Amino acid sequence: MSTVPEAERTQPFPDFPQTGSTRPTRPRSHRTGAIRWGSAFFGWLVAMTVMLVLGALATAAGTALGVVGPALDLPAFQAAGALGATVLLAVIFAGYYCGGYVAGRMARFAGARQGVAVWLWTLLLAVVAAVIATVTGAVPSPPIEDLLRLPMGGGILSAGGAALTVGVLVVTLVGAVLGGLAGMRFHRWADRELAE
Repeated sequence: MSTVPEAERTQPFPDFPQTGSTRPTRPRSHRTGAIRWGSAFFGWLVAMTVMLVLGALATAAGTALGVVGPALDLPAFQAAGALGATVLLAVIFAGYYCGGYVAGRMARFAGARQGVAVWLWTLLLAVVAAVIATVTGAVPSPPIEDLLRLPMGGGILSAGGAALTVGVLVVTLVGAVLGGLAGMRFHRWADRELAE
């Protein structure tokens, strides 16, 4: 004989929430893949730090091998030629890949956009630094006639310097975007593992 009282027939059955089928709602900005500028800024800081460390290691290795002198000046860099440009681009790519990875991991969504945001932080801060240096007189601005000369006519920019500048812009953008995609891919893997 049971001592538990029977429930009344008119009492409704309790409605328990189904916790297994509900998913946590994400903020609207995350669903749309908005850029997280704070995450991109920290990615930029990581990119600068990695480039500084790898650049110092590459310079030390070049000095030990006798490729460059102890004082890294412009003639020494030009003497390094294509090897120096290749090492420089590799260091920059590695730095921006790491920076994009950090931004993609921190923001979780839209890894490619986070990589572009790291690249945009670079452009913005470079323009701000150039304006401050010009206004304060730390870097004298060249005469306008020097800027208007053709690259092959003995102007400030040479053909190799212009190609290296374009290469740096492309390498930084590609490295940051690939790093952002890799950082976002980690969260996709983690979500898949949790779902299984």
